[in-house]
Amino acid sequence: MATVKSYTSAGAAAADITVDDAALTLDKGEQAVKDAVTAYRNALRAGTASTLGKGEVSGSNKKPWKQKGTGNARAGFRQSPVWRGGGVAHGPKPRDFAQKVNKKVVKLAFARALSDRIAEGRVIVVSEFKFDAPKTKFMASLLKTLGVDRTAVVVQKDVDDTVILATSNLPRIDYSTAQALDVYTVMANRVLVCDKAGFDALLARIAK
Repeated sequence: MATVKSYTSAGAAAADITVDDAALTLDKGEQAVKDAVTAYRNALRAGTASTLGKGEVSGSNKKPWKQKGTGNARAGFRQSPVWRGGGVAHGPKPRDFAQKVNKKVVKLAFARALSDRIAEGRVIVVSEFKFDAPKTKFMASLLKTLGVDRTAVVVQKDVDDTVILATSNLPRIDYSTAQALDVYTVMANRVLVCDKAGFDALLARIAK
């Protein structure tokens, strides 16, 4: 049985939540996590790097000097990659780095990533995020009370603009709904701070 720490909306300790090991995926999915994270990061790449080959560099095709008799190495044209200002040999061209990952692999990867976080005790459940106003200081104070001092992602079942605004100015804190949470965000953040409804929605996503 995995144990998840639970707190009230004010940050006071509440009864821990237990998660049956049978509901977690801990015996497979490591490669799926790697594939999903790699595909996510590849999709972020612009792929706009571009260089000119020898056939694209402007210049005359005139031979710089005669073939023999000068003592210089033979040269055919000034656009050669061995010359300064010449073309680039095998340089980058615009391309799409997108990598296809099957839906079943992504689902397995998410189940493994979330299961690892639960088993490691890196998931914190708050009964609800209840702020009087969308102020950064309220979220910062709550996270400090919870002992969250590193990267974290705040997870809710439904979008709450007040919580989004209270979170957006915190540099190492992400925000996501339970349905939109992806493998990369889970792996990139040390802790998941969920409201109870969001945590239940995450468990429903990885239900076998």
